[in-house]
Amino acid sequence: MKKGRRVKALALPEMSATFTRGMVAAALLTAVQERWAGGAPPPGRKILRYALQGGAALAAGTAAADAVRSRNAAGAVLAVAAGVAGVVALEHLLNPADTPANQEDTRG
Repeated sequence: MKKGRRVKALALPEMSATFTRGMVAAALLTAVQERWAGGAPPPGRKILRYALQGGAALAAGTAAADAVRSRNAAGAVLAVAAGVAGVVALEHLLNPADTPANQEDTRG
């Protein structure tokens, strides 16, 4: 009987720890960089959006790297696709309306 190579997926606790690391790092970067760039503290919604996107991106990148290391091309592509989907979904959910700020209101 042949023994197949086992592919170890990231366990849920490891993935959530990776997500949390990315979330905290992105939140800190956003809060500090935006404040120094503009002089005013960034809105909390922007910090939240960037924090969640950073967590999703780091978790997806870690999963993709682990899949590449174990020579699992499909797993790597799936991890990247899931990361893209998560970042785009968060952008649509937490980003204010896409209308430019200087556009006039048509209600009169």
